[in-house]
Amino acid sequence: MTSLHRKLLRDVARMWPQLAAAALVIACGIATLTMSLSTVASLERARSTFYERYRFPHVFAHVKRAPDSVAAQLADIPGVLRVRTRVAVEVTLDVPGLDEPASGRMISIPDRAPFGLSELHLSRGRLPEPGHPGEVVASQAFAEAHGFQPGAEISAVINGRLERLTIVGIGLSPEYVYQVRPGDVLPDDKRFGVFWMPDRELAPAFDMDGAFNDIVISITSRASLPDVLARVDRITEPWGGQGAHGRDQQTSDRYISDELKQLRGIAKLPPTIFLCASAFILNIVFSRLVRNQREQIAALKAFGYGRFAIAAHYLEMALLVAAVGAVVGLTIGSRLGEIVTAMYARFYRFPVFEFRLSRLAVVIAIGVGLTAAMLGTLASVRRAASLAPAEAMRPEAPPDYRRTLLERLGLQRLFSPAGRMVVRHLERQPLRALATCAGISLATAVLIVGSFVHGSLMYLIGFIFFTTQRQDVTVTFVEPASPRAAHEVAALPGVLESEPFRAVAARIRAGPRSRLQGVTGLPARPRLNRVVDQDERPVPMPHSGLLLSDGLADILDVREGDIVTLEVLEGQRPTLDVPVEAIVRTYAGTAAYMERSAINRLMNEGDVISGAAIRVDPDARDRLYRTLKQTPRVASVNIKLAALDSFRKTIAENVLRMRLFNLTFASIIAFGVIYNSARVSLAERAHELATLRILGFTRAEVSTILLGELAVLMLAAIGPGLLLGRLLAGLVTNLLGGETVRIPLMIRPSTYAFAVIVIVLATLVSGMVVRRGIDRLDLVAVLKTKG
Repeated sequence: MTSLHRKLLRDVARMWPQLAAAALVIACGIATLTMSLSTVASLERARSTFYERYRFPHVFAHVKRAPDSVAAQLADIPGVLRVRTRVAVEVTLDVPGLDEPASGRMISIPDRAPFGLSELHLSRGRLPEPGHPGEVVASQAFAEAHGFQPGAEISAVINGRLERLTIVGIGLSPEYVYQVRPGDVLPDDKRFGVFWMPDRELAPAFDMDGAFNDIVISITSRASLPDVLARVDRITEPWGGQGAHGRDQQTSDRYISDELKQLRGIAKLPPTIFLCASAFILNIVFSRLVRNQREQIAALKAFGYGRFAIAAHYLEMALLVAAVGAVVGLTIGSRLGEIVTAMYARFYRFPVFEFRLSRLAVVIAIGVGLTAAMLGTLASVRRAASLAPAEAMRPEAPPDYRRTLLERLGLQRLFSPAGRMVVRHLERQPLRALATCAGISLATAVLIVGSFVHGSLMYLIGFIFFTTQRQDVTVTFVEPASPRAAHEVAALPGVLESEPFRAVAARIRAGPRSRLQGVTGLPARPRLNRVVDQDERPVPMPHSGLLLSDGLADILDVREGDIVTLEVLEGQRPTLDVPVEAIVRTYAGTAAYMERSAINRLMNEGDVISGAAIRVDPDARDRLYRTLKQTPRVASVNIKLAALDSFRKTIAENVLRMRLFNLTFASIIAFGVIYNSARVSLAERAHELATLRILGFTRAEVSTILLGELAVLMLAAIGPGLLLGRLLAGLVTNLLGGETVRIPLMIRPSTYAFAVIVIVLATLVSGMVVRRGIDRLDLVAVLKTKG
């Protein structure tokens, strides 16, 4: 061990609290980066493996009814590898132990596997067998939510008849990795399930003998997806085709893609903030270290150590701090990744979904951590290496103690002697004061970023479930119904108010851009299912044009007043150019609206409705639910309270856990920045403070000088920190925003208050630690120290 190595160990032992704080901040950045990148890799690996092994399709299409012979035409499309036609229908379920009606999607399967596309992974049980009517395979999420095992029974309204179904298998499908009912934001596994039934049973039940209404297609790697989609549309148009689309508009895959995008966003911003904070802390520590070791540097150079040896000595200390931070960060990041993966496993159902620490993530995380350490210490290391021995032997030039601005203005009388010392010191070292303020402001901003999401989600819940959706239940019919159905819905038990709607499948084109998008027709001034503007005021439905959500407007790249082409994909399939009359902000999915009467005129169909939003008497809910379970023409029932309960339970647990992680990391940064600033200030002013003690100042008065300076810096930093926190929170919402769910930027006053309280507490704790250092000052030893 060389002399420099022994000196390194002594310096580390003497400065371990400051170095440990820097290492912890580096660990936070590396942990966040490792968790994000490794979780992305684990999720992508699970998805690609499931898709490949179980033949996830590339193209999806739905028709009204097409003969089996059409499958051969689809198979002849250039680039098509496999075609599977099937029957897919929505049904109402009566589940034992569940008061309200549930919804199900029934999908037909061949008698024997493999199916060719969208294979099933059976986790338990078997496939339905010939000669055993009513057997089905249930989705694993639905079965687990109810505790069902093979042999369990449920009832379903199948084409107007209540049928008893026996669950003989529990499975997973690549099409339903994320199982969510159409129109919902989060999965409700208790009230929505997917079921697979033999084609020989499901097709006749819905008058589909020799026919199908759903298509999945796989294509070769060289095939042109847009060309295949266009050809599928041309072939299926005579049969009521509702537009073919790729994986990008497949519900489950879109949610997974959005989640991957959000994780990649998390891998960018938070680690950057943490590592910038660590660089700041190391810069403070090493700047002070080099200033205090000028004579030691001179002695080392006088004994023959060159500038590179001196630079390497200080870089080794920085790399040691980074190495400790990397080990701790990788350990924490791996554990966090396991926790986050377990959370995702509740939403994303894969046969195998395990967290694996990505080697690439480890390399990137360590590299970024080392880079942050190098950047934070580079200036100090260069200064140490460039010091000439003769210059280093001399103490630094004392500060210029000319009259301060406060004194020139004659305001010094307003301050006590200790207060004047605080102001004088801050004014004569403005760069250091600004640097400390910047560090505290960054810590404040991180606290806001770590906690604002909870308030945003609470606002999102209120916006979706109370501001816009004022109905209690939404009923959707199997087929569009006559005005008589509206009166029947209004006459159901417990219905206080009913608001019919019309929904049609359509494609909206804007120049080269297009989107398959259902258009919902609402009353001119809806009362239950409302659309509101940015001030949450109700927006009336346009009489002739379209009202688009902001997400859809961004996809189509249109603004208010632009003309788009609306191609209806059902009925007489009319096409017309319509103006975009308004664009409103929504936070879940994409949407397009028209006045219901305008859609009826467009479809040339009279006063037809697709369903109704209803407000229900709470005392009559059970009677209403029993009635809806046995109503043949009802395809699905969406109960707002059930969806809200699912949303709150799921979000509350996950957000609370992630918020705890974020706030822990943010608090470490806050304490690390403030503590190191206070420690460095104490070390630099030890000679001055000891002199004051000898001159008769009490410990309390001396402490007031140092801690008062820290308090002034904290107060000066809080305002900019709150502003920076809002800016960073806005950046986070952009990074986390996806097509499926967008997080609103809503920062509650309590979030700002929480950040301020944590910063004040970190300052108080740091002040208490530093106060102990002041109390333990060895006055004789300090006065013997030069400079």
